[in-house]
Amino acid sequence: MAENFDVVVIGAGPAGYVAAIRAAQLKQKVAIVDKQWLGGVCLNVGCIPSKSLLKNAEVAHTLRERGKDFGFTMDNLKLDYGVAVKRSRQNSDRLTKGVGFLMKKNNIAVFMGEAKFKAKDTINVADKDGKATELKAKNIIVATGASAMVPPVWKVDGEKVVTYWEAILQDKLPKSVIIIGSGAIGVEFATIWNSYGVEVTIVEMLPRIVPLEDEEISKELDKEFKKRGIKTLAGHKVESVETAKTGVKVKVSVDTSTRLSAGAKETTLEADQALVAIGFRPNSKGLGLEEVGVKISDRGFVEIDEKMQTNVPGIWAVGDVTGKLMLAHVGSAMGIVCAEHIAGHETVTLDYEMMPRATYCQPQIASFGMTEAQAKERGHNVKIGRFPFQANGKALGMGDYGGFVKIVVDEKYGELLGASMIGPEVTELLPELTLARMMELTPHEIARNVHAHPTLSEVLMEAAHGAEGSPIHI
Repeated sequence: MAENFDVVVIGAGPAGYVAAIRAAQLKQKVAIVDKQWLGGVCLNVGCIPSKSLLKNAEVAHTLRERGKDFGFTMDNLKLDYGVAVKRSRQNSDRLTKGVGFLMKKNNIAVFMGEAKFKAKDTINVADKDGKATELKAKNIIVATGASAMVPPVWKVDGEKVVTYWEAILQDKLPKSVIIIGSGAIGVEFATIWNSYGVEVTIVEMLPRIVPLEDEEISKELDKEFKKRGIKTLAGHKVESVETAKTGVKVKVSVDTSTRLSAGAKETTLEADQALVAIGFRPNSKGLGLEEVGVKISDRGFVEIDEKMQTNVPGIWAVGDVTGKLMLAHVGSAMGIVCAEHIAGHETVTLDYEMMPRATYCQPQIASFGMTEAQAKERGHNVKIGRFPFQANGKALGMGDYGGFVKIVVDEKYGELLGASMIGPEVTELLPELTLARMMELTPHEIARNVHAHPTLSEVLMEAAHGAEGSPIHI
């Protein structure tokens, strides 16, 4: 006998559990299914534990490399990375228990097991003991996320060749590591490991690191990483990854179309460990989606409209499995919008390009909207507002004043087209700008908004003044 619900959510990550909560708030009878854990990758082995490790890394870097700047002298400094990992696991556990509490608070039925569609309105959930439960629902939301993309010939063994999953759980550090890929995961682990004295080399196939960011941001991060002793090899393609007795051998070839083509065209790098961080693939296989007629893209993403609805009425999808923008907060926003459409509640249309993007390396990177180059390519006459952290009193007081803020503005109407930031705590500065964009404010309003002094947020005010042609402190 099937259990009946208004909404069943498959996947309990930030997209799925938020969709479930919002649906329950809107008087829907809701169930959620996950084969492993509440909170998904983000809370368990992603966003949350990595931020804990990054805080430890920040302290470690200060003590190891900058103690004298602050008047600290430590001849016998000992860093216990195992303690950092233990703290990260405690924070993850605390938040995942919190999700469990929220499920109970909102009367959401939780089923742990593997879900598969039997029909458009029916899924079968098989638990770890093989026991099957049938759930029937008017609406089913697919929120199954994504997994690390690894070429089949690169054998992940969990020790010498790892993905973010193994890397975040290991409590012992390698002496040297090769990071393949310089997106958020690659540069964040580079920051963590380098701060503890690990020899780090980043290999990026594209011509610059953090290649999706503004070109000036890439250059600034590259400069700051080199100061820290992190090696970066942009324009290098990985040809093979092989384990050896004592570590890994990564054969790379130089893309001769880049400025980094001098020297040998092919070389072999050796290290204790290699981290594969080249991207993600959607978890859309094995759910029975194709069998019930749901349209899947060539890359495996579930195709949806602006309401989060698939081509099959009653089947919806949110988060990474759709490939819209693989970020936890975007998944959560999608989950809320989806639940509101299901309940017939007033909602919004999401603009994925204008979503905030945050990378927690040191220095941090934050951006949204178009880069300067993208804005120009689309025919905008742009003006740029820019302000460096080295002219900001709070940043100087923190002893962390590398980087800058750059806002991109349409010259004709003053429309905020995007922003790119690198520097201390810039991920915390981003919401002012995305809110300004959503409320259709211009740099004039941002500049006229009085910012407390001394704060890091003053760089936004100063950049806005700069975009208006009247910078104050530079």
